[in-house]
Amino acid sequence: MKGRKVVIAFLGLLLLGVGLTIAGDGPKPTYQPSDKAYYLTDAQLSWIRPGLKLTIQKVEFAPPSVQVTFRIADDADQGLDRLGIQTPGAVSASFVIARIKPGDTQFTNYNTRIQTSPITGVSATQATTDSGGTFTSLGDGVYRYTMGLKLPADFEVDATHRVGIFSRRTLTEFGFDTNAFVANAILDFVPSGNPVTQVRDVVRTEACNQCHNPLGLHGGVRRDTRLCVTCHQPQSTDPDTSNTVDFKVMIHKIHRGANLPSVVAGTPYQIIGFNQSVLDFSEIHWPQDVRNCTTCHQGGAQSDNWKNNPSRVACGSCHDDVNFATGEHHPGGVQVDDSKCSICHPADTGIEFDLSVAGVHTIPAFSKQLPGLNVKILEITNTKPGDKPTVSFTVTDNAGKTIAPLSGLSTLALRLAGPTSDYTWHVSEDARTATATPSGYTYTFRTNGLPANAKGSYAVGAEARRSGVAIPGPLLGQSFSATESIALNPVHYFSVDGSAVQLRRQVVDVQTKCNVCHKKLVMHGGTRTNTQYCILCHNPAAVDNPEGARAAGRSVPEGTVPTSINFRFLIHRWHTGHDLNREFTIYRTNGIFSPNEEVHFPGDRRDCSKCHVGNSYMLPLPSGMANAVAPREFYSPLGPAASACLGCHDSEPAAAHAYLMTAPFGESCAVCHGEGADFAVSKVHAR
Repeated sequence: MKGRKVVIAFLGLLLLGVGLTIAGDGPKPTYQPSDKAYYLTDAQLSWIRPGLKLTIQKVEFAPPSVQVTFRIADDADQGLDRLGIQTPGAVSASFVIARIKPGDTQFTNYNTRIQTSPITGVSATQATTDSGGTFTSLGDGVYRYTMGLKLPADFEVDATHRVGIFSRRTLTEFGFDTNAFVANAILDFVPSGNPVTQVRDVVRTEACNQCHNPLGLHGGVRRDTRLCVTCHQPQSTDPDTSNTVDFKVMIHKIHRGANLPSVVAGTPYQIIGFNQSVLDFSEIHWPQDVRNCTTCHQGGAQSDNWKNNPSRVACGSCHDDVNFATGEHHPGGVQVDDSKCSICHPADTGIEFDLSVAGVHTIPAFSKQLPGLNVKILEITNTKPGDKPTVSFTVTDNAGKTIAPLSGLSTLALRLAGPTSDYTWHVSEDARTATATPSGYTYTFRTNGLPANAKGSYAVGAEARRSGVAIPGPLLGQSFSATESIALNPVHYFSVDGSAVQLRRQVVDVQTKCNVCHKKLVMHGGTRTNTQYCILCHNPAAVDNPEGARAAGRSVPEGTVPTSINFRFLIHRWHTGHDLNREFTIYRTNGIFSPNEEVHFPGDRRDCSKCHVGNSYMLPLPSGMANAVAPREFYSPLGPAASACLGCHDSEPAAAHAYLMTAPFGESCAVCHGEGADFAVSKVHAR
């Protein structure tokens, strides 16, 4: 190879954040109301030329030099000046180059540094970006970067190599965020010209972006997992904590966070980052069951590694109380290498809850072999104001067989709420004493009737849990503990006065929205799984219970008054979590909950459509919605719009603004924040 130039061409293009339509003499960018560029005038668009696209055109090896030819362009595919002189906004570009050495399965970076901890004095090797290189402009946004790296004479010409670029275009002077325009580009190749056969493709960026929206690390410019794994591999260690930053270990530990056995035992999981910043992941609560391996491991050529290639390092990152060298906490005893892992832990036997990797990660909620539990509401009668309604329903397993007796269920509750324009009243009763009928069961409310002044439409919902279903495990003669099934909460709507039935408007959808991150939303011990059911209780009239919590022995500050647990207020505040300006605590008889400490939302809260259905987040809100009781806030009650907005915007100035815009008979929020107005919700949240 020495003295011979090898050229690798790459025709792929990475587009970030914008769709393209073809019009006129070239591609024209199409923006959405969620994009800040949507609100630019034609003249501003022509001058600013928003966007950043990054293309690796070719990589040339002329040992010991490596040259990368790449192009930077705006959303209209017009070339950009890297220095920001001829076109607005300087564009930074940093480069990494790594290879998978023969016999390895992970990348090793060519560029490394020795990092010494000022705390411990310990030094460690870390992979890093290329430095000392030079740029040459070739015109129309095309540049050649000659790396500062000098290839070793014996570099592996037949090994898979990866060149990655991460880039940021700075247009903050025009009102765009620092990371509004970020692009990553990746190229895999073999320098000898042979095809790429050895890959590292375990976790893909699109899997991360189910929650992260988008993934953005190291100042927000590293957004592609293919780039991450060139540095985050066994080569790199944090010298301050001695923790590896190998991707498979670090990511498992971060996502298990507060539930890591080591953290539960009192040892925080930390990485000391740039400028000695302490990154403490001991507070992270992953928003779903940690056994959901396929949430992240999907779509890649090697995404099944989690079960096909079990290893001490990968498995021990989550199960970090296991010592494979001594056999502590490992029923299989001492393991000196990974060769015998699959003897006890084959990939997937097809049997749930056994010792196979898939089996031990089976989650009851997704089991296909558990009998299951399903509740369906057939009808409701005796529904006039003041009546005690009778509900007809079925309780079956997944095979359609009626479950009896109902006393064998650990939970079966029916809940009434209304009106559907915005719930302000609800009651529930234990329905395990329901009467069996040929079609299922009926239950007549005994203690609670509909309000005497009820009007319009109301709803009835159900929750159910079945425990004590034993699952035998065939491997090694081991049996597994009893498990349980939980029904998806059905909700049925009915009229109390003969008027047309009005469904409660849908603002979020548990299946297409919540469960993208939560996989299966489960609250209150697991029996609340449907947001349309949650809002029966979490309505504008609902508050927490400081006095009840104190009576139950909880620590509640003297003088604490209740606060709203209305769904639109509570969920906004809960997801803002660690970013709240003020302390926010919910006091219940069964516990005290504080999202300030527990919740680190992984997405961008400006993206309202991440959770909301359609335009349900836009103003004006439908008429007939109720004010939210919130004595602990700056004022109470909160109007319908204020109760939503002040969930995220919890500062005193924000509350004062909302208060001034509220009259005794309604809010004026939509005047300025309605769709199409100067400060429309979609506009002020645009990214």
